Amino acid sequence: MIFDDYNPIENKLFQIIDNDGKVLHPELMPEIDNDTILKAYKSMLFARTADIMAVSFQRQGRMFTYPPNYGQEAIGVAAGMVMRENDWLIPAFREMSAWLAKGATLREMFLYFMGFEEGTVFKDAKNMLPMAVPIASQLLHAVGIGYSIKYKKKDEVVFTFVGDGGTSTGEFNEALNFAAVWKVPVIFVVQNNQFAISVPVKKQSSAMNLAVKSVAFGMPGIKVDGNDVFAMYAALKEALEYAKSGKGPVLIEGLTYRLGAHTTSDDPTKYRSKEEEEYWAKADPLKRLRQFLQDKDLLKENEDELVAQYKKDIEAEFEKAEQHAPYELEDVFKYTFVDMPDELKRQKKEYENFLQWKEVAK
Repeated sequence: MIFDDYNPIENKLFQIIDNDGKVLHPELMPEIDNDTILKAYKSMLFARTADIMAVSFQRQGRMFTYPPNYGQEAIGVAAGMVMRENDWLIPAFREMSAWLAKGATLREMFLYFMGFEEGTVFKDAKNMLPMAVPIASQLLHAVGIGYSIKYKKKDEVVFTFVGDGGTSTGEFNEALNFAAVWKVPVIFVVQNNQFAISVPVKKQSSAMNLAVKSVAFGMPGIKVDGNDVFAMYAALKEALEYAKSGKGPVLIEGLTYRLGAHTTSDDPTKYRSKEEEEYWAKADPLKRLRQFLQDKDLLKENEDELVAQYKKDIEAEFEKAEQHAPYELEDVFKYTFVDMPDELKRQKKEYENFLQWKEVAK
């Protein structure tokens, strides 16, 4: 078992390919056919392209604050490769490639970042919850769903994500504690991208790594090269088999780096150096997998042509989102309570008065 050989107490990093796409441990390479590997690369490339365009749309004033996924695509793609149709995805807010694999659409994602809650319905994504912005709150939801799965004896597993900053919260500790006690089928994936907004990992925790936190709760844990799609796939695949067998939860730390900003409201140059960014750019997951494919002569298509087509598809999805009917004022207020309380009625009236004034003032 990979988890036995890479005990987080030993602070070993589970890695299969290096930064140049060379296979370091052939014996650890998972059984994945060439077509699937190529599809994984295209999924990462598509997510990267969509991410860059989303930032551009926000800068144009066509979308609100957006959290880039740039540099973290391998983790979400690997999860998408492992998840089965009936498995659950309980996301945070930086796993776009996993959302797309589950069946969410770019149009829905764009709608959400335009301010439409309807964008989190994910009509074709079975067993997927809306993205969670409150840090680590989703982990408790994941455990609750996991308990339901165990109680009903279903063949389902829950995949849930959190950032490194989320491991400092009470919700993280409560979720792992109850998940281990109840032995629920939940896979906790920590995307350690080195920063909780501007706070580096070393100022969040004195632990040797984040995966080692699994030991205290009594569950398997492993530190994985999160920019190595093969390593992430192998770890997630083994975690799936472990969790669905009834043995309980698993914690995976995906060591990665947020190459972009925390959100489009953030300026990372204020808290990290250019040298650090250049160091991590060498471990870019897309670059590594591209080199692997090129070395094996598996990348036949022209990447520029692929990106050009992706851009057309992404632009079309964004335009569909922009053509969505205007947000109804009623929708802001009417879905929280069965009977709208007086305070919400007052706020609604106040905003209606503001809109009337705004119209007159034109």
